Amino acid sequence: MTAALYLLRSGAKVAVVEKLSPGGQVLMTEEIENYPGFPKGIKGFELADLMAAHVDTYAHEKVGDEVREIRPGEKRHQLLVGEEWIETKSLILCTGARYRKLGVPGEAAFIGRGVSYCALCDGNFFRDRVVAVVGGGNSALEEALYLSRLVKKLYLIHRRDEFRGVKCYQDKCFTHPKMEVLRSSVIREIRGDSEVRSVLVENLKSGETRDLPVDGVFVFVGFEPVIEYLPAEVARDKGGVITDLEMRTNVPGIFAAGDIRSKNCRQVATAVGDGATAATAALAYLEQLDA
Repeated sequence: MTAALYLLRSGAKVAVVEKLSPGGQVLMTEEIENYPGFPKGIKGFELADLMAAHVDTYAHEKVGDEVREIRPGEKRHQLLVGEEWIETKSLILCTGARYRKLGVPGEAAFIGRGVSYCALCDGNFFRDRVVAVVGGGNSALEEALYLSRLVKKLYLIHRRDEFRGVKCYQDKCFTHPKMEVLRSSVIREIRGDSEVRSVLVENLKSGETRDLPVDGVFVFVGFEPVIEYLPAEVARDKGGVITDLEMRTNVPGIFAAGDIRSKNCRQVATAVGDGATAATAALAYLEQLDA
């Protein structure tokens, strides 16, 4: 949305392709406390709505479909959007990332029946019940704190001794009366019948296993970039699309911004910065192209 805003304000002709609702992962965030300008915090969907309304003050084309293929060209690129090919001089990739799965027995079978990757979406189904939260980063701790308002008990399971999340979240989780923290522990299996009933947890130091009765499992073990639609020409690594500091990929005219990029810090603030930088670089590219 930031990339589109900067392009539109500069007078470029812009088409925004969005298969779902504007906002992406921010829509699944209950409270954002670290975005500048909102000292009391703001709901994820509220911030997304404000950004979308800002973009909508400028006339542009909206395409509500999915990009299925990209064919890079020398001066123009083609996109297969749904069943229609669109041609463009420049392209900014902002498809973000999706939640990474655990890959343990029972996980796939119980998605929607006790296994979830979004506390805001599904937390209310587990009111006054027992859940497990897996992960050690900011997302895991934030979602655990949100769930603690709803559930009766919460197991916070992390494969390492140390958590990666910021200290203020750690302090709240480690002292919360509803949370039991299991360090150096992993889920080996998710068990149940028509829905989740328990998780088999192994302590990596002692090798001891426990069958913990739970009603739900919330998984927050990182993200994987949404890049399967990209052509082989666009360079990437395990973290995502490779760009320079101006958000340029190795293909002239194709830029990338936000969580699709290979980078360490994935936050709303960095996504906004990436979008502004990518738009500025794309405008410079178009000026050079049309010179």
